[in-house]
Amino acid sequence: METIKTAKDIASNDLFYIDGLASVKDALDIMKSKGVGALIIQKRNEADANGIITITDIMDGVVVQNKTLEEVSIYEIMTKPVVSIPSHLNIKYIPRLLNRLHIRQAPVEENGKYIGMIDFRQLLFSI
Repeated sequence: METIKTAKDIASNDLFYIDGLASVKDALDIMKSKGVGALIIQKRNEADANGIITITDIMDGVVVQNKTLEEVSIYEIMTKPVVSIPSHLNIKYIPRLLNRLHIRQAPVEENGKYIGMIDFRQLLFSI
């Protein structure tokens, strides 16, 4: 019998958070130092939703707009609410989900908590 791989099985542990009021420069500094392409935006309170900022958001919202990293706050270009992947989801469904939502990466959620990140690279390496 074939073992089914789930989102939890392939998720990276590279999950880092940042405040939405921080500058994009702060976000990029963390991304570079940690070697990640996305950060989760912290909730302001229990009724709030997490957001996400990615390298693509920075390219589209800052570089292409000819702005500086220091003048743009994360909340101006982040995606909120963040779409998460259930930890138990079979990995064969994840590429279709990400593709339909036009996203390249998403956090993996288990029992209401993010436990890791999945991006296209992990999916391709898991085939």
